Amino acid sequence: MQKPVLVIKLGSAVITKPGGTVDKIVIKKISSEIAALSKERRVVLVSSGAVGSGKSALKDYKGSIIERKAAAAVGNPILIQLYHKYFSAYNIKVAQALCERHHFSNRTQFLQLKETFTTFWENDILPVVNENDLVSNVELKFSDNDELATLIAIGFDAETLLICTSAGGFMDAEKKIIPLVQKIDSRIRSFVSTEKSSLGLGGMLSKLTFSNLATSLGIKVIITGLKGAEPFHDALNGNAGTTFIPKQANFKARQKWLASGSITIGSIQVDKGAERALNNRKSLLTVGVKHITGNFSEGEVVQLINEDEHIIGVAKVRLNAVNMHQEIAHKNVLAAHADDIVIF
Repeated sequence: MQKPVLVIKLGSAVITKPGGTVDKIVIKKISSEIAALSKERRVVLVSSGAVGSGKSALKDYKGSIIERKAAAAVGNPILIQLYHKYFSAYNIKVAQALCERHHFSNRTQFLQLKETFTTFWENDILPVVNENDLVSNVELKFSDNDELATLIAIGFDAETLLICTSAGGFMDAEKKIIPLVQKIDSRIRSFVSTEKSSLGLGGMLSKLTFSNLATSLGIKVIITGLKGAEPFHDALNGNAGTTFIPKQANFKARQKWLASGSITIGSIQVDKGAERALNNRKSLLTVGVKHITGNFSEGEVVQLINEDEHIIGVAKVRLNAVNMHQEIAHKNVLAAHADDIVIF
């Protein structure tokens, strides 16, 4: 029987000291936990911290996009060397996997990525994933590593996505951790703070957004911290952090690929009639399109948004953005076929 896939995402604030350098004590603790978990699971580690590790090499670092790219390029090998040092104590080799968005949006490249990771696991190699910041196009960058970890979890059919954060869990208005979230609704969203760490790109809003995407596709999400002797073990057993209950989902591999490459520079807002039709597994016609964002091309995957501005799914479009704008007034022009639509 194949081991279940567990994706673990570590935020910058979790693994770095206040000055930005990597905390070796934390890396040692993480290595011990993941080594134990790897006996029963196929683990992917999505690790932030490269920018913090490398920024001291830059004179008068201000945090611009170009400086972050340069700092990440310096910091990535420093980070991977530390993981190599501490995982070697458990006879686990590590592989650096620097990803870009096209690895998910192009199905051929995505399948090659999955095959490579399978080879890692078969040879007791832990993939340590980060974005390839140096060459990533600014417009096509992942919004943060929460997004990257979520897309890996979806595309690799993970059982659980564990997001490790300095907050230790998802908190209510009184700053108390909510142990269990059955559904991400307006009440849960009202608790979100837009604050983020100085080194990271994401905050709790980002984590909630991608938790909603993952749970909609049948993946359990846990937001937790590093307190205790075995924080990941505790979180997986429901004894720490916040567990987001996944929805019942039965998506085909191709549909999961569509979802894993979904968060692009384009989106389509649909009206209530179109939303009802999509929920009944119908195609999207241009008459149901209210608004278009982005300059997407025919065949690209875009987000589907309802009138309440919630992401309801993704679709591989049959028209580019310009042509879709022109065809909105026509009733029966196909915008996306039902076979190319995934509703969350």
